Amino acid sequence: MVLALVVCAAVVALGVAGLVAFAVRRRVIQRVGGTFDCSYRLKMPADASTQPDLDENGKPTSAPVPQTDGKGWVFGIGRYSGDSIEWFRVFSYAPRPRRVLPRREIEVLGRRYPEGQEELALLSGSVVLRCLHNGAPLELAMSEDALTGFLAWLEAAPPGQRVNVA
Repeated sequence: MVLALVVCAAVVALGVAGLVAFAVRRRVIQRVGGTFDCSYRLKMPADASTQPDLDENGKPTSAPVPQTDGKGWVFGIGRYSGDSIEWFRVFSYAPRPRRVLPRREIEVLGRRYPEGQEELALLSGSVVLRCLHNGAPLELAMSEDALTGFLAWLEAAPPGQRVNVA
């Protein structure tokens, strides 16, 4: 009986320690400042388009719109760090970012609102930003306010850097 209580207490203590570790890690990441909630689509659909939503004249293109099944999204925290965005998974103990996205390698293709099951997979009020990163499709989801800041950060690139913001 005593052994069972000790084992239960140890399991509860480990669970609490794990939750505290998540909270401390998030606090350490956010202490530097310049952070925002940002979901990252790790598994892009096979038919993801690399065409911009609008052409040079602002008219819609005939880029195919892939079916969104809501799969592949991971909650995270984005942090501005000089000329790059560092992306950290929320549910991880890793002290380093999972992805680093340099500003010069990001090209914005367009934005859309979550559809279907994506609405359940993402935070409410999120906007999905379609991008190219080194020529490969990339999707980020963030709030409208975070999106405004992200696009302003992209446009504020130093002179001579190629920046494409849709």
